[in-house]
Amino acid sequence: MNEALRTIKDQTLTYQQKVVGLARVAENSIDILKIDEEVQAYREEGIICDLFEGNAPYRPRYIVPNYEKFMEEGSKFLNLKPPTDLWEAINNLLILYKHVPSITSFPVYIGNIDTLLEPFIKDEKEAKQAIKFFLTHIDRTLTDSFCHANIGPYDTKAGRIILEVEKELQNAVPNITLKYSDETPDQLALKAIETALVTAKPSFANHQAFTKDLGNYGIVSCYNGLKIGGGSHTLVRLNLAALAPKANSEEHFMTEVLPDAINRMNRYMDERIKFLVEESEFFQTSFLVKESLLDLDHFTAMFGMFGLAEAVNHLINPQSLNEKFGHGDKANKLGLSIIEKMHQLVSQHAAPYCKASEGKYLLHAQVGTDFDHGISPGCRIPIGDEPEIHQHLIQSAPFHQFFPSGIGDIFKFDETAKGNPKYILDIIKGAFNINMRYFSLYCTDCDVIRITGYLVKKSDMEKLDAGQQVLHDTVVLGLGSVKNQKVLDRRLRNDE
Repeated sequence: MNEALRTIKDQTLTYQQKVVGLARVAENSIDILKIDEEVQAYREEGIICDLFEGNAPYRPRYIVPNYEKFMEEGSKFLNLKPPTDLWEAINNLLILYKHVPSITSFPVYIGNIDTLLEPFIKDEKEAKQAIKFFLTHIDRTLTDSFCHANIGPYDTKAGRIILEVEKELQNAVPNITLKYSDETPDQLALKAIETALVTAKPSFANHQAFTKDLGNYGIVSCYNGLKIGGGSHTLVRLNLAALAPKANSEEHFMTEVLPDAINRMNRYMDERIKFLVEESEFFQTSFLVKESLLDLDHFTAMFGMFGLAEAVNHLINPQSLNEKFGHGDKANKLGLSIIEKMHQLVSQHAAPYCKASEGKYLLHAQVGTDFDHGISPGCRIPIGDEPEIHQHLIQSAPFHQFFPSGIGDIFKFDETAKGNPKYILDIIKGAFNINMRYFSLYCTDCDVIRITGYLVKKSDMEKLDAGQQVLHDTVVLGLGSVKNQKVLDRRLRNDE
């Protein structure tokens, strides 16, 4: 049975999911990119992975529209005038969202929604009703958990209402990040933590770190930091766990195997981007570009990696947990050396059409996917091996400086944490003081849980596992990750 017919006959897919699946089948029916034999060999071995971007990229993987400009000016193409009240603001945004593409066919960034809506809030009771409709509409129509909203760093009426409504609705979409800075009041941060312990969002972004590296940024998709008005052409990832066995020593890995793999992946990313920009006509035809909601000069591309822990453990062959990555001094130093080397080599490459990052690719600690059997996301410590939380933070923090386009860790707390959110806020403050970039949390009794960088309901995974249709297409990824990556077995954190 060919792939198109298999998609058509899949009883677990909704009509919309079949349409998206058939579009992927069509795109992958052609071979238009010029991929050399060395690159293709690593693709076939799973060392270089493009995360299903398709054989003929015709839209950037991640798009980060300038929603502020849209709210100020409206859209000639959509025949929308600037909004004059909250209902018009929400209606305009919901219309635009339907026209923002990405690798998932849904918008991966829907704006700093608190500041977008704040100017229109006059009556808080009415605003709560409107925002509840707004967020419910998003969950039911943008049915992909990589859809991401931002709030903060400042306190707003809209931000507080969004947190209240999300705590009540407990929807998986949209994912939310609180941009957290020294100017974020504790009251707002504590409210965010209370919401996250019920519905696994928002996560916390180190606003100072992202602003320093990117300027005016948004957190999109899982935890990707990208420039407003731009985005990322592509995200390709390097499987360090699969690469390490090609080396006969640490030195061989560092001096020959790793540089060669980076060179191959650079070439592959170059080819994808050149086709997208020079041949697909996206930047020449999209109204988002014509109306300056997007600008090619604000785009970059993301050089992803994953499986650092497994690569390090393979190279040093630890004999006990105390010697493994995340615990042993030798292992942690080797891991940091690998990332430093990657940063050095990636920064030396002249990347096409990446003016947002000064003509360089940005390193990204990729969160993993459902078919990564026993391979850890990014630079994370393997699930089940996590040390005490203070040791975990100290071990993780040094890696974050190398990943301006995204890296993060996830911490699972038990129900007792709901009675002491200040304890978690103190942890977050301490983490950001040692330059961690991103912090995610959820509670053991949440239905909505964080898989790697996205959210899925446990109840939806149970339905899918029983052969039933579910609304959100990312549930299949979540179920695969539960089965293949043991995401439900993260170490439980409490008042340690």
